[in-house]
Amino acid sequence: AALMGEATQPPRPGIGVGVVVTSPAHPNCVLLGKRKGPVGAGTYQLPGGHLEFGESLAECAARETLEEAALRLRNVRFASTVNSVCAAARYHYVTVLMKGEAEPEAEPRNREPEKNEGWEWVKWDEFPPADQLFWALRCLREQGYNPFTEELDHLKGYTGSHQLA
Repeated sequence: AALMGEATQPPRPGIGVGVVVTSPAHPNCVLLGKRKGPVGAGTYQLPGGHLEFGESLAECAARETLEEAALRLRNVRFASTVNSVCAAARYHYVTVLMKGEAEPEAEPRNREPEKNEGWEWVKWDEFPPADQLFWALRCLREQGYNPFTEELDHLKGYTGSHQLA
């Protein structure tokens, strides 16, 4: 409880790591799941979660992808960063997007069915519309990110001002 005369501070933004997973067996596709739960239910998401204390971004990406989709990643590297704010939902996350490849013969398994309806490989250029994407993924798409290039042009001029309704 706030002391007398002290303003209640808004919560601090969370730090998340999202993972753009590609596979040599599924050209031009990334791994998408559909969220369950109180925040963003029914929207499409990437594997990912909270950065743990002392963890590197690559370690978090590999851990979350293994925990959620039973996939081991190779060549994990930086992809982007987004600042997603939805005041109505009291949601504010800074999400670091990492990118990695699944092993060629590996297919995802849904290891957290209480949080996710299932995983599927979806062509990047045949994605669901923006209003069906969970916030970090929607912001990533709006940046113009392309998972099939190593260019970081999508970050030029990015101000981190995604205000979502």
